[in-house]
Amino acid sequence: MANGKGRRRRFGAIRRLPSGRYQARYPGPDGVMRPAPFTFETTADADDWLAEKQTEIRRGEWRDLEAGAVSFRAYADKWVEERELAPLTQDLYRYLLDKHLTAFADSDLDEITAPRVREWRAEQLRVTGAKTMIAKAYRFLKGVMETAVDDELIQRNPCRIKGAGKEKAAERRIATVAQVDALAEAVGMRWRLMVYLGAYGPMRPEELAGLRRRDVDPDTLRIRVRLAEPERMNGRRVQGETKSEAGTRTVILPAFLRRELRWHLGSYAEPGPDGLLFVGEKGAPFRRSTFGRKWRKAREIVGMPEGFRFYDLRHTGHTLSTRSGATLKDTMVRAGQSSEKAALIYQHSDDERQEEVAAGLDATVRKARAVAAKKAPDRPSGTDLARDD
Repeated sequence: MANGKGRRRRFGAIRRLPSGRYQARYPGPDGVMRPAPFTFETTADADDWLAEKQTEIRRGEWRDLEAGAVSFRAYADKWVEERELAPLTQDLYRYLLDKHLTAFADSDLDEITAPRVREWRAEQLRVTGAKTMIAKAYRFLKGVMETAVDDELIQRNPCRIKGAGKEKAAERRIATVAQVDALAEAVGMRWRLMVYLGAYGPMRPEELAGLRRRDVDPDTLRIRVRLAEPERMNGRRVQGETKSEAGTRTVILPAFLRRELRWHLGSYAEPGPDGLLFVGEKGAPFRRSTFGRKWRKAREIVGMPEGFRFYDLRHTGHTLSTRSGATLKDTMVRAGQSSEKAALIYQHSDDERQEEVAAGLDATVRKARAVAAKKAPDRPSGTDLARDD
């Protein structure tokens, strides 16, 4: 078909509709003919529009207007499935989709605009007040939409709020040595070692859940952390790798835990090299919900703040190790943490240094207990078990 100037059109086609208006069609980079999303009053207008489309294709700026017509929820579900995520991370993302990102569930990707994201975030903060969880949801949304940009389904990521994905962690609470002893006493003999390893390991709950007899050497006071067994939201435990490569480590315990360790191995751990170190009263792997009830009760008995979590015992261990002379690298190795800070590359912490840290921690705790014993001579009988010979 010729254009308005009498020349034969080299790109696209224009036809007159029964209404008298004109429709323009053009071949995309894939060769598929696509109609313009609207009609034109004159052939000149249609011809100018086709020229713009041809320029977009030549410059690599063309985008299929129908590409973004993909359900956000379906795309997000696929996004989670295609990544090798830890089970707990999968659970978190599913929770965020079901709990905090429902406003976008029925939307197509190209319908999620920057104003809608701002409105969603403001509403979530107003209604829930859960700043940390909303920050997680925003980061997840931003990650999904960034992949949609890479897949050329949308042109630009609508998540553009500066600082919206940052979490401002609350100041960690620290327990005293006397409070750790009291919590261990109150939680019961079966679980007291778990409290001590959480504080003086310091080990994560999922790492404690995965410990076997063969991982423990009571003579050298070494515990090998090889794997983690987190409990998913459905109550099932799944065996997997530690949180990071740094999580796979050997923890050297302070000497005052020797009798605790031997007592637990002889009284509560499952038999055999592969026997679990911690099991419930009925012989099954301990459940987060069951232990959580015992922890809350122990916390109430001791008079600890309601917000003091079992995980906060790790911060206690960090603090005491530092006070005993450990460097930042020492505490990172001990707790199984990794960092990309260049300064840490030039620091080193081997077994010999870890033994020094454990010895320093042992002296710090013994001194604190001695001071507490002078102030309160009538100590609970079970606490004596925590003393070394």
